[in-house]
Amino acid sequence: MLHTPRSTRGMVTSPHHLASQAGLDVLKEGGTALDAVIATAAALAVVYPHMTSIGGDAFWLIQWPDGRVDTIDACGAAAGRADLTFYRNAGHATIPWRGGAAANTVAGTVSGWGEAHRLSGAYHRQRQTQALPLERLLRDAIWYAEQGVPVTAGGAEVAAQKSAELCAVSGYAAVFEPEGRPLQTGDILKNPALGETLRKLAAESVASFYTGSLAQSLVADLARAGSPLSAEDLAAHAASLRVPLSVGVSGATLYNMAPPTQGVASLLILAVFDRLKAEAPESFAYWHGLVEATKQAFRYRDTHVGDPIYMTVEAQHTLNDAAALDQMAAAIDPRKAAPWPYPSQAGDTVWMGAIDADGVAVSMIQSTYFEFGSGVVLPQTGIVWQNRGSSFRLAEEGWNVLRPGRKPFHTLNPAAARFEDGRVMVYGTMGGEGQPQTQAAVFTRYAQYGMGLQQAVTAPRWLLGRTWGDESVTLKYEDRFAPDLVAQMAAAGHKMERVAPFTSLMGHAGALVRHPDGMLEGATDPRSDGGVAAW
Repeated sequence: MLHTPRSTRGMVTSPHHLASQAGLDVLKEGGTALDAVIATAAALAVVYPHMTSIGGDAFWLIQWPDGRVDTIDACGAAAGRADLTFYRNAGHATIPWRGGAAANTVAGTVSGWGEAHRLSGAYHRQRQTQALPLERLLRDAIWYAEQGVPVTAGGAEVAAQKSAELCAVSGYAAVFEPEGRPLQTGDILKNPALGETLRKLAAESVASFYTGSLAQSLVADLARAGSPLSAEDLAAHAASLRVPLSVGVSGATLYNMAPPTQGVASLLILAVFDRLKAEAPESFAYWHGLVEATKQAFRYRDTHVGDPIYMTVEAQHTLNDAAALDQMAAAIDPRKAAPWPYPSQAGDTVWMGAIDADGVAVSMIQSTYFEFGSGVVLPQTGIVWQNRGSSFRLAEEGWNVLRPGRKPFHTLNPAAARFEDGRVMVYGTMGGEGQPQTQAAVFTRYAQYGMGLQQAVTAPRWLLGRTWGDESVTLKYEDRFAPDLVAQMAAAGHKMERVAPFTSLMGHAGALVRHPDGMLEGATDPRSDGGVAAW
């Protein structure tokens, strides 16, 4: 897949074609890019439940036509009862990955939809156009939840892989193994309870999720599943508008999400690489340079990044510090790989983007952390609850240790760029540790080396560490790189591991670009079930 779709009136990309179409239909009815992304996100929560849910977290990055850039932090915090005593009394030395004890942070996604809808309404009023109600934005998601959607091959593969691990988790089998076996490709997945939940959100507003009738149902089901979350935890949550992180590179300004996300790492990779010399893509200097820049960025991230309330180093200050960036670049040996002993983190996520005819451009990422999150499916609402809080450490002190009310470190980070020539780009991917690496590959191939947008997404990728599977510190690469280039990387000291030519291990990337004349370009990842929807 190398052809780049183009249009002029609006475009949406996501990792499931039905969700992209749901977003495009909203654009056709006069919705903004924010409206389109709400519709896309809601549909994904139904048709792609192994990757996302309304029981997870989300982050938004919005580029406005006048040049302003906003972000929405829709990340939930740890429960008030989620502390060392809670887990030690339950006999846990670490937080479990699955089950009620893993469902220990508030789900922020729905609050992000509410804030995005508020911003969209303000934009409609400014433009003197008719705003679309939440009921319309959730329409397709409701239909798919109640009437059913065919299971994709990717979804069936994950369901089969995780069946033994999840089938006994509270509520999981009733929805995802209704016939006593994992859902298979082409089976019709229905979740009528989730459809009813979306109807209530449309009728009662997103506040119902945190303080209304839905909140009461959520708390009751979470308690039965063994979660420490309470009504007070839900009521205390709110999405927030935040200033984005930014950094300049050759020909563009890059934007990403502030902590607790790893957005600073994504920007550091590109800022450090911009200081290196690599005249051609798919060369040793290119591949080695980006991998080594990743190591520099991840060392910074793993030392400093977490809940911003607890951070002692300001991420934007580092990005503004040219001497610090120069020092990171100077620390890279252009011929030899630096040691890399760090294990990595998992993550299952969806990225989506939309650009409307006015030029409002949205980059949004939504996640439950692991595939199917905690595995807990709440019976009254049909919601899969995230396990993002499993990333907390059970310790007295140190990085990302569990504290009541603390936000967990997030691999999620939506990306965007504004070029000096007037182009605007939104891009991103799922994939945990792979997100900054894939963002770097897609951006540099397109922006710095002139690849077509779709070609930049389709081209072979690599991953230092892992997203799914066993802990690993190897440099995994898709089996489409030139053998002599792989040999050069190995000779430089990289611990190479070949994987399939196209694999979801490398994430589900996407990108949209708006040119100054209004032409739109879009790309979707052939590793996903996605599609670009345009008009």
